[in-house]
Amino acid sequence: MANTTFTGPVRSENGFEDITKNATTGAVTTNATYGATITGGVQSLSGAGAIDLTNLVTELTTAAGAAAVTLADGTTSGQVKIIYMVVDGGGTATVTPTTFASGTTLAFDAVAEAATLVWNSTIGWVLTADRNVTIA
Repeated sequence: MANTTFTGPVRSENGFEDITKNATTGAVTTNATYGATITGGVQSLSGAGAIDLTNLVTELTTAAGAAAVTLADGTTSGQVKIIYMVVDGGGTATVTPTTFASGTTLAFDAVAEAATLVWNSTIGWVLTADRNVTIA
């Protein structure tokens, strides 16, 4: 199936799926579903590393030590990123966005701590909601 670009409104009675197809195996992966609910992909990040910009959600897992985590600038204004801790191995995951309008870092040190950010191309990542995350 070819790619299609639409210039006007697009409607569907049964929702839409954003997919990728593996060029080698042909396997189809659903990245996001748009219908009565919006479902985005999930990145599982264990320890230090980079939060990806392709998945809506990033789940953090820490070990005993500190974990330095980075978040690059978004790709388009309005992009949403949800980050939360799912496993607390005793350490703190400190997220440092490249451009953060609401501070410098976000620190996660307990299960269920969460932050929702929205990218603005002028001022950077804006914290729109958090649950017990330490903002510095």
